[in-house]
Amino acid sequence: MNADLEVMGIALGCSTAAALTGLPLLRALRRRPLWATAASLSVIPVVAVTVGVAGTAQAMFLSDHDLRVVLIVVVVSAVVASASAVRLGGPVVAAIGTLTRATAALGEPGYHGADRVPTAELGALATTLDATHVRLVEARERERALEASRRELVAWISHDLRTPLAGIRATAEALQDGLVTDAETTARYHRLMLADAERLTGMVDDLFELARLQAGALRLSLEKVRVADVVSDAIAAVDPIARAKGVVVNGRADHAGYVDADAAEVGRVLTNLLVNAIRHTPDDGTVEITATADADRAVFAVADRCGGIPQEELPRVFDLGFRGESARTPGGDDHPHQPRMRSGIGLAIVRGIVEAHGGDVTVHNHREGCRFVVALPTS
Repeated sequence: MNADLEVMGIALGCSTAAALTGLPLLRALRRRPLWATAASLSVIPVVAVTVGVAGTAQAMFLSDHDLRVVLIVVVVSAVVASASAVRLGGPVVAAIGTLTRATAALGEPGYHGADRVPTAELGALATTLDATHVRLVEARERERALEASRRELVAWISHDLRTPLAGIRATAEALQDGLVTDAETTARYHRLMLADAERLTGMVDDLFELARLQAGALRLSLEKVRVADVVSDAIAAVDPIARAKGVVVNGRADHAGYVDADAAEVGRVLTNLLVNAIRHTPDDGTVEITATADADRAVFAVADRCGGIPQEELPRVFDLGFRGESARTPGGDDHPHQPRMRSGIGLAIVRGIVEAHGGDVTVHNHREGCRFVVALPTS
């Protein structure tokens, strides 16, 4: 028993001493390539075992021949074990190198993930990198689309602001220079200035609403709103615009229930859609708004007679700054009473408000026009 303990003690001492000598080597290799560290981690345990066996064999006072045989066996075994360990660790080192290069190329066109990895952990890392790459590409595409929309919006805003400002300036200069003297013309000029000022106010309101939506600062005052009341209020709000253009707005609410919503914001959604429909519907045409029930949702639909939207433009209808003016043949800016969706952001506001309610809005060509569909949860 004492001999066994003595052997264990000698083996433990020799192996521990050999293993501890490897610590400075690992510390020195911290900033070296991974293969050097992996090789050291493979060789150091084998060396520790070799030293332990050799020290124990020598302490057992074997004959020179037996000791030489033991040492030969130990050295050969150590060399084979070390080479095998380094060889088996090669795929891990290669896989980590591949993952490192993949990490550097995340989000870039030249990204290539690791198809085959030797361990489950590295496989999970490769899967995570692939998913991260997809998210980065999608985020970059969204950023590019948003930047393009912003540039388009700035262009439209610059154009739209100049028009009423130029009108106000021209009218004010005419009044200041005394070019208008009779009361009737003066009153008409004042009405034109007021109309242009209201138009500017509407643009500013739209921009403020859009800024709140994009910042997530829109606070909804949810309450039980009767679906039929929302439809009738929206029709009443656009009635003067429709009459000025000679467009008939028909409404029908087959949904007799209620929807949990902010009445003012939902009313703004439907009003914007109706104004948009009236604008693109020919004079003496018809615009229809309906409300129906679909499972646990209230579905509002606004149909116009715009002549349809090109299929390639449908996905961009709700994008910030997009107008697609050329797509809709009826109507035109030359009409004196024609309403307009201000600065290409009216439909972007519609989408933002609907999504804030947890609903969705879509558009598709329907018969001789377009049909916008808003679905809001009823509970």
